Amino acid sequence: MGSSLFFGLSTMAYILAMVVYITHIAFRKKAVGVTATGLTLFGFASQTLAILLRWREFYQLSGMGILRSIPLTNLYESIIFFVWCLMLGYLIMEFHYKNRSFGAFVTPVAALALLFISLSGMSTKIEPLVPALQSNWLLAHVTLSFISYSAFALSFSTGLMYLIMTTEGRREGAYIFWTVALGIFASVLIAMGLDYMTFHADMNSDAFLKDFLFKSTYESSSSAVQVISYLATAAFVFAVWRYGYVLKRVIGGFNLQASVLDEITYKSVAIGFPIFTLGGLIFGAIWANQAWGVYWSWDPKETWSLITWFIYAFYLHARFLRGWKGRKIAMVAVMGFVAVIFTYLGVNLLLSGLHSYGSR
Repeated sequence: MGSSLFFGLSTMAYILAMVVYITHIAFRKKAVGVTATGLTLFGFASQTLAILLRWREFYQLSGMGILRSIPLTNLYESIIFFVWCLMLGYLIMEFHYKNRSFGAFVTPVAALALLFISLSGMSTKIEPLVPALQSNWLLAHVTLSFISYSAFALSFSTGLMYLIMTTEGRREGAYIFWTVALGIFASVLIAMGLDYMTFHADMNSDAFLKDFLFKSTYESSSSAVQVISYLATAAFVFAVWRYGYVLKRVIGGFNLQASVLDEITYKSVAIGFPIFTLGGLIFGAIWANQAWGVYWSWDPKETWSLITWFIYAFYLHARFLRGWKGRKIAMVAVMGFVAVIFTYLGVNLLLSGLHSYGSR
């Protein structure tokens, strides 16, 4: 049995867990909640086994050392590891706070990320490493970076939930912030779905991400389609702003306290920030010096990693020294993860640089 079988099992388990978590929220039955947790644990165990099998397959194919064979060398493997870290963080959070309501928000992210791999036609082949990746620093730099990314993802979700729960009027700055951010995020996902339906026949490699992303909407060859796409996005964002109170009612029924959400957001950033500092920046600089002979070259990904670091450094500074709490600090956590997404995917897809191999 190969790793693909267990990756498939984990995808199915996370999808089922998502449905059962939502059912648990609707009916508040303990047995349903236990089933959701069981499915999540099964999916996590299957994904763990799949990663270990993939690691063995890479080791046998490459003939390199065990550390240099860690399966974190392309976009496919990095998404898999990000989901694994995210689910590990969620399970710790569920058992610590004894609240399954978060599962309805986290499992959809895991399921969609794994489905995206299948639907996008992303290459899942094990390929030889480029010279810059043939270093023992790969394990330290990439692993710690994605552990921090998963912690920041948790802070994003709880920070966004905090904003939804605590804002009242539509004209409040915090309300406008989260509705616009959520509306744009959903619009981007819809646009990617339209790309998939439009260019499905051509989606046989990672080239889809560079050659077809948003070509059916915002980057269409037709000016009329571009205008319609932007107008539709504006209308959708307006609708989210107009009816955002519905989400407030839904989340309000989860028996969550705003103080708990604020605490989880802070703890997630407090854990993720030093890991990102050490693994993402310091170890990355050491690796860059070995690979390219310079510690820092202002490569686009290096620059955006530094921007991300400054945002989360500001979060901790504002909380500790300025006494920021509540909505203001939650908005910083949301903005930080937007920077993480651009650092992780946006740089690879939209910019070029020394890290461009990360998308191939």
